Amino acid sequence: MKNRIRVERAERRMTQQQLAEAVGVSRQTVNAIEAGKFIPSTLLALKIARVFEKSVEAVFQLEEGE
Repeated sequence: MKNRIRVERAERRMTQQQLAEAVGVSRQTVNAIEAGKFIPSTLLALKIARVFEKSVEAVFQLEEGE
């Protein structure tokens, strides 16, 4: 699964820590999601999308074959 979290954060000048606090997870979790090492739950994906005022599909994309 690909995501645009790093891009969305940069556009808003938001740190990983600030995003983590906004959605109730650790900074390490945000880092792992950005790096593609962790796939967030549906609830967490919805919370992240809400912070960025985007749809889940605008932030997360399935890769070919997923």
